[in-house]
Amino acid sequence: MVDITTWFQLGTIGMVLGTLAMVWATRYVPREKYRESGLLIAVGAIAAVAYALMSVGIGTIRAVDGHTVYLARYIDWLLTTPLHVVYLGLLAEATRRQLGELAVWQALTIAFGLVGAYLAPPMKWVLFLAGGLAFVRVLYLLYRPIYARVAERRSDNISELYQKLLNFIAVLWLMYPIIWILAQSGLGLLDLETQSLVVSYIDVVAKVGFGLIALNGQAIAASLGSDEEEAAATAGAASTD
Repeated sequence: MVDITTWFQLGTIGMVLGTLAMVWATRYVPREKYRESGLLIAVGAIAAVAYALMSVGIGTIRAVDGHTVYLARYIDWLLTTPLHVVYLGLLAEATRRQLGELAVWQALTIAFGLVGAYLAPPMKWVLFLAGGLAFVRVLYLLYRPIYARVAERRSDNISELYQKLLNFIAVLWLMYPIIWILAQSGLGLLDLETQSLVVSYIDVVAKVGFGLIALNGQAIAASLGSDEEEAAATAGAASTD
């Protein structure tokens, strides 16, 4: 019978293989984009460590009502989800203030969720609501001022990549509060095995999928940029002849 440990082991394998795939994909990304690429690789590496710890029973605490809270998973999210939103900010050439605000609000989203999962009602639901409002703020920043910035400052290819990545994580991340409500942290309608299966699957798709889409998009944008420069140089040479 498949148990929680199996899902964590599969999550570890998925994160390790996904991280290695991202490392390989950086070969096709311009050197000046290595800093951003490093954020994506760090996300995969942190998640791989978290899942490896959970697969051997490390990184859990007991909530006030006795259910298991996977602390290692929340620490993973506390570190990796701000890296994802900062990556989007860097893609858009956001200001330092905007990058800092994104990281802080996203970290608060996770922190409120963790403390809420640990506490009993009614504070559980107060903190869940606070985390939800923090996440709304993150989405507002990404879809309004930073979205306007990427449209104004970056090429059409990068703007399309930003929109694709933003929609990708927005849809996937909206699944987490639903799971939080249904799982032991909320109403207790999902058992730990089902929760572990669903969250592990979404985690791998969100982290590895985001990274590979981002790296592929950066490589394509760099290739198209080189082609445009070459075409412009050829046209200039022809005009002088």
